[in-house]
Amino acid sequence: MAEDDKVTENEKEAEAAKEAKSKAPKAAKEAKSKAPKAAKEAKSKAPKAAKKAKAKAPKAAKEAKAKAPKAAKEAKTAAPKDAKEAKTEAPKAKAKAEAEPEATKEAETESPKATKEEVTEAAEAKAEAEAPAAPPEAEPAPVPPQVDGEGRTITDLADLGTAGDGMAAAEPEQLPEPKIDDHGRSYATGKRKDAVARVWIKPGTGQIVVNTRPLETYFARLVLRMIIGQPFAAAARVDQYDVTCTVKGGGLSGQAGAVRHGISKALTLYEPALRKPLKSGGFLTRDSRIVERKKYGRHKARRSHQFSKR
Repeated sequence: MAEDDKVTENEKEAEAAKEAKSKAPKAAKEAKSKAPKAAKEAKSKAPKAAKKAKAKAPKAAKEAKAKAPKAAKEAKTAAPKDAKEAKTEAPKAKAKAEAEPEATKEAETESPKATKEEVTEAAEAKAEAEAPAAPPEAEPAPVPPQVDGEGRTITDLADLGTAGDGMAAAEPEQLPEPKIDDHGRSYATGKRKDAVARVWIKPGTGQIVVNTRPLETYFARLVLRMIIGQPFAAAARVDQYDVTCTVKGGGLSGQAGAVRHGISKALTLYEPALRKPLKSGGFLTRDSRIVERKKYGRHKARRSHQFSKR
């Protein structure tokens, strides 16, 4: 009987193996046939998914951009509030932290059976008691009384009128004494470019003599005569002084400037009060502009040689 059972089991195994062999090619064929279909479906679905993702991307970016400034504003507004709260709460927390251990020690020594709530209440009460009191407001310093020139105190606006009477009036500026020679003249030297003029002035009718010749003949150009008369116009002394001068060096333009410079200096020596209008007009300043020297390798001060290509 045992041998018959073994034979039947072997037969069953052989039949199962045959069935598996027959089913294997069918399953392989079905898998091969299904594979291209799945690949095609995946390829067809991929571009659709990509398009959907592309369409959603700009929308998500716009939403993120719109939300970003709002979030930044909220963060900015919340930051100072949190900082203020933290600043206000920090000293309180420090006071509580310092007061809690002392209060707990006292509570433990007095009543070991005291609850936690009683300990915290005692610590808060002690912290309030130890808090520094507000300093008293400082009283304004007394204003010292104003004293006038005679030692009287000024307590009201009405006293200002009487106080001003006692003040000494400001003294006028002391002017230097006029420099006049024995002949009633003032002498000065004027310079301009290479010209030097020696000028004498005295009260008169406005006659001007230059190198023993009248002004009209020596300086024939109207512009030069106008330059010489500028100091008298600025000082409001036209036709009130006679001028005698000698000029050397330079040309007519430089000599006219030298005479003007000398007349201006002589007027300040004869009448020191005229210094302010003449100084403001620039007549007392020596014009330092002169001709620039010639340089070697050049025709003039800066004129270079003509360029020659060959």
